[in-house]
Amino acid sequence: MMLLGKLSDLLLLSLSDKPILHKKQSSLALMFDAFSIQSEMNLDEPDDLVLAYTQSMMGFLLFKRNPNKIGMIGLGGGSLAKFCYRHLPESAIAVAEIDRQVIDLRDQFFVPEDDERFNVACMDGAEFVRHADAEFDVLLVDGFDNNGQPPQLCSQQFYQDCYKALTPNGVMVVNLLGGDLWQTNIYINRMRNSFGGSVIMINALDSLNMIAFAAKGDAMNLDREILQRRMMRLTMLHPVILRATAQRILAAQKAINVRRKNILVG
Repeated sequence: MMLLGKLSDLLLLSLSDKPILHKKQSSLALMFDAFSIQSEMNLDEPDDLVLAYTQSMMGFLLFKRNPNKIGMIGLGGGSLAKFCYRHLPESAIAVAEIDRQVIDLRDQFFVPEDDERFNVACMDGAEFVRHADAEFDVLLVDGFDNNGQPPQLCSQQFYQDCYKALTPNGVMVVNLLGGDLWQTNIYINRMRNSFGGSVIMINALDSLNMIAFAAKGDAMNLDREILQRRMMRLTMLHPVILRATAQRILAAQKAINVRRKNILVG
């Protein structure tokens, strides 16, 4: 692990194969290279969600307000894990992180210690879901390495295993890099194959990432008025974040319903 304090120090990234901590005046970031931030923490409010894509991923609360168990692939700086641990006190959280060096940084990011409802395991995310059977109400997939998304975390078999790992009406949320639309569309089609077409895509807030929501059963087949009422309640949890994300989800769902209606009419 290297702690970098100046932007010029980022040149050292090319000389290291270890996770990098980059400290600024009010934040601490986890980086794997000089071009992208994997996770970032507000030092004054360590449980806040700083990066836009993490804020967008919490949109699953529209569909699963009180999940009994949440599975996560990718710990990073623990942003999603800490947010869920704090704001969803009834939820058990299991995290799979393949890089032991990342797990070793958990204290730097104030990630909670393992307890009766929180556990971090050093294991491949693909193995994590392969051995789960109708276990998770929500599955958050945010696994990256130096080269981007590992092949085993975006294969057709992986999404099949994710589907199996969810409880009836469970929801999977996947963070996708939006820079390569051709490759991203391949992943989206694989999700649709595994989840019977029940997939909603939104652009992450203020970033190039795209967030996919895939449902098992009827989890996302909710009346628009119900979703709007939930959106109003969720904004009390994190007003700016969840209102903007919820609005994008509602717009995406409306577009899907219009397409379905047109197909039926045609």
